[in-house]
Amino acid sequence: MSPFGPTATGSPLTEECPCGSGKRYPMCCHRLHRGAARADTPEELMRSRYAAYALGDWDYIFRTWHPGTRPDDLGVAAPDPRLTWTGLEIEGSGIDDDTHGWVAFRAFYEAPSGAGVLAEHSRFEVRAGRWLYVDGEIADE
Repeated sequence: MSPFGPTATGSPLTEECPCGSGKRYPMCCHRLHRGAARADTPEELMRSRYAAYALGDWDYIFRTWHPGTRPDDLGVAAPDPRLTWTGLEIEGSGIDDDTHGWVAFRAFYEAPSGAGVLAEHSRFEVRAGRWLYVDGEIADE
């Protein structure tokens, strides 16, 4: 089961993309996940990473994490498998210069203890011509 919970039909290719764009997954983040395209902005990368977490695509998470900040074992960065991620809200995003950008987001979830939200201000950097996730600061809710 995905760390973000099961999909309604069991096949993400027939469903709306988990990133919240309103598009079907094949027309949205799937093209990034399979390597047919690269994210053009930090926000597009953030959305695709959220969708990858939702679908358990650890290879994509690894490939889009800056090697200078990526953990050696992605298992330590994995969300609790008892969580079901229920939505993503982008609060803001921007590009600071040619190689640095940011995204502020809120990711909503259901846990055995009830509903919750993860709020983060993430930093991104261009390396070898593509956006990578660098790190994030968790915000108090």
